[in-house]
Amino acid sequence: MMIFNGICCLAFLYFAWLNLNDPDAWLWVTIYLYAAALCGLGVFSRHFPLLDLIGIAGYLIYALILFFIRDGVWDWITKYRMRNIVESMKADKPWIEQTREFLGLLIITAALAVNYFVFR
Repeated sequence: MMIFNGICCLAFLYFAWLNLNDPDAWLWVTIYLYAAALCGLGVFSRHFPLLDLIGIAGYLIYALILFFIRDGVWDWITKYRMRNIVESMKADKPWIEQTREFLGLLIITAALAVNYFVFR
């Protein structure tokens, strides 16, 4: 678990850094730093299950919102027929940004869920 948490911590720190230039950087940097901190603590076998559950719940609620909002993931699947969302780093269409954010939330949620169930 030490290696898993180390990789997740470094990845989430990198993702936070990548989001520094976003218009909503305050939100996404906070989201990724929270996950990075919990994974970083996991490297040293420090575990706080309540904080994992709070993160999991918050990230899943936000992911659901991104799934169903206008030009969200549901629209990407149905209306836009799952067009390529990685052809360029610039998200020039709103459904690209919403879908990428949704997938990022799922990655974070999975990492925190693994920590919660393994350390439980």
